[in-house]
Amino acid sequence: MSNPVLIVLMIAGGVAVALQPSINARLAEKTGYLQAATVSFAVGTLVLFFISLASQQGSLRKATEADWWQLSGGLFGAFFVTMTIIGVPRIGTTAVLALTIVSQLIAGLVMDHYGVFGMRGIPVDFKRMLGVVLLLVGVALICRR
Repeated sequence: MSNPVLIVLMIAGGVAVALQPSINARLAEKTGYLQAATVSFAVGTLVLFFISLASQQGSLRKATEADWWQLSGGLFGAFFVTMTIIGVPRIGTTAVLALTIVSQLIAGLVMDHYGVFGMRGIPVDFKRMLGVVLLLVGVALICRR
């Protein structure tokens, strides 16, 4: 996959992440927040299951060989989706997304620095730290009422 295609797909993914919490929050008005998260994951799971089968790449059977922690992504995803469903009606989509993005970047900075999960270590430097601090200032401005 070429970088321009990847960039376009990442932008589309970012838009999808922005849409998902509000859509799920509206669903929660009808079903309840845990039920909305369940429906969201069930629909996503079905779609991915059929795409996985059609792609004929990789192997779902190999998941049985994964370490326990490699299977925890779904747990974190379920927690994230549930928290956005609860957060959007209370503090708004922009605040939820701002808090999500800055917390992801802080966690990523720490994970990069220590090379967590066997990834290449990327030390924290002044520019990276300044970028996160500026984002924190932005989040404070967004969340201030």
